[in-house]
Amino acid sequence: SGDPEVAKKMVFPYAFNAKNRGWLKNIKFIIWGSSTLLVSKDKDIQEWIKKLDEVGVELYACKWCADQYEVSGLLEELGVEVIYYGEPLTKLIKDDWKILTF
Repeated sequence: SGDPEVAKKMVFPYAFNAKNRGWLKNIKFIIWGSSTLLVSKDKDIQEWIKKLDEVGVELYACKWCADQYEVSGLLEELGVEVIYYGEPLTKLIKDDWKILTF
């Protein structure tokens, strides 16, 4: 979602707590669509990205999306792995991972 309220009040706190408190062992946090632009412009959200990285959440961004918004470099500077994510997402779906989207 490109909605900063959803990101700050639900998405990031849940991902952080799920990893930090051991609710979930493996979390792949995928940034794509308009959320790539949101991350590039919002300093509070950039701080959340750093917190997620510190607790061991795997951070990814869709390269196609990030390139469209010209933010691939910034995302990489934040510690986000920027790759084409269509095929990896399809594999996660086929491997029966639980997927939450916002």
